[in-house]
Amino acid sequence: NDTVVRMVRRYWDVLGQPARQVIVSRHNAYHGSTMAGASLGGMAGMHAQGGLPIPGIVHIDQPYAVQHRRAGESDHDFGIRAAGWLDAKINDLGADKVAAFIGEPVQGAGGVIIPPETYWPEIQRIVDKYGILLVSDEVICGFGRTGSWFGCEHYGTRPDFLTLAKAVTSGYLPLGALMVSDRVASVLIDKGGEFFHGFTYSGHPAACAVAIANLTAMRSERVIERVREDLAPYWAAQWRKLGDHPLVGEARSLGLFGAIELVPRKPSREFFPGRGDVGVRGREIVIRNGLIMRAVWDTLIVAPPLVITRAEIDSLLSIVVRSLDELHQDLRRDGLM
Repeated sequence: NDTVVRMVRRYWDVLGQPARQVIVSRHNAYHGSTMAGASLGGMAGMHAQGGLPIPGIVHIDQPYAVQHRRAGESDHDFGIRAAGWLDAKINDLGADKVAAFIGEPVQGAGGVIIPPETYWPEIQRIVDKYGILLVSDEVICGFGRTGSWFGCEHYGTRPDFLTLAKAVTSGYLPLGALMVSDRVASVLIDKGGEFFHGFTYSGHPAACAVAIANLTAMRSERVIERVREDLAPYWAAQWRKLGDHPLVGEARSLGLFGAIELVPRKPSREFFPGRGDVGVRGREIVIRNGLIMRAVWDTLIVAPPLVITRAEIDSLLSIVVRSLDELHQDLRRDGLM
């Protein structure tokens, strides 16, 4: 993502529009821990340390329906309105100043924020309208997590950059990459001259060999097809049942993502006082019961392996239910329910 910042700005400079420097991201997004990556991300805790974000990076709200959807508003309408926050920000800054918009198709570390199906097509329409570049951060969504090879394929967007890492090697060796569209590459190659950029371990042969072997195995074993055709539908049907629990205000999933929103009262979607405390308590109970889940505020999230079986999904869900029951009992004892 640091490469994205440099390459995006270089692209507009080569085209004679050096004022197009600003990159728009989203609150609570995660795009890395370097100076540029943490600035692109919208994590308040990271921004509180080290004078972040760096200049030229701004943020809009995430399409988090639990927090931002209006009473009676449909998913369709919320998706259009949430995408409109980008349009408003571009107009506020001036389109001639905006270089790119970056986003994860599904925000993972931000709480498994699954946007309505209308959101990303509307984002694509907006970036096309103003001619700005679109960056799809696929570090979490890429290589099968959504049931497609890339999250942008699921939502039908046409990004100018794809940020890749993690699952490209299934985590066996560290490797990150940036995929660049012809639109950008042709300008930089034909008009930009040398792009002065590189890392100590760029093109590391061992990491690249592992990636090739991993992707070959994923294709030959039809891992992505199995996720899309079998596991994801089964996961969604089972995960949805968690919404019946008295602690769960929403149980959402896409592909092999899952999130549950913990709420004090149903059907209200209000948050617990001391937001985040209940999520941490829930996380500790789940881990004690043998399942690793992450707490983002009072949202418990999980992303199981793409090679999980239906039986293992059932086992995972049984741990979640047992943990929710324990947490519910604890909260009632403490007068929080």
